[in-house]
Amino acid sequence: MSTPDRTNSDFQRVVVLSGPSGSGKTTIVNRLTQDSPVKLLKSVSATTRKPRPQEIHGEDYYFLSDEDFRQGLADDLFIEHAEVFSSGYLYGTLKSEIDRAWQDNAWAFLEIDVEGALNVMQQYPNAVTIFLTTPAEEFEKRLRARGTESEEVIQKRLATAASEVKYAGRYRYIVVNDELDRAVSEICEILKSEETSKNA
Repeated sequence: MSTPDRTNSDFQRVVVLSGPSGSGKTTIVNRLTQDSPVKLLKSVSATTRKPRPQEIHGEDYYFLSDEDFRQGLADDLFIEHAEVFSSGYLYGTLKSEIDRAWQDNAWAFLEIDVEGALNVMQQYPNAVTIFLTTPAEEFEKRLRARGTESEEVIQKRLATAASEVKYAGRYRYIVVNDELDRAVSEICEILKSEETSKNA
């Protein structure tokens, strides 16, 4: 198996999926990793928060100490990073995750927030960027249906969603998740078309 030329900007097989809380990202990601017409390798994010029950280091997240995370930033090991929802915890995408996908001749699949996506766009200008949204009335309904967050957190997420939607135009594609199968099919068609153009 030949190794792709990572210095070739045309090669940059990177897929970025963003969307506000309640847009159905997790479900879409799970479907795409199973149904995508192109090979996707989901990037594993790094975080300084402690693992939750059943979470596995290297599969769900790379669980790093605050010191190790910040050393990684100093060593320029991250494509993007942010403190999420003022939690005090850092999250980020390691550059090695992109290379891990390329070594496997797969597209690196990043599910990240808008701030992170804008950083990725700068470093990988040919990345396939997809903004996932849903009808406005569905956002709050889906957030409340989770039953896992306080009213304060819900209001913060709604405010963040309103802010993130303003950046949708920076993405190459906007997909409305009003019906799951249709949204998955639309993204699969986008990926199939992009793979064809990369191989042309």
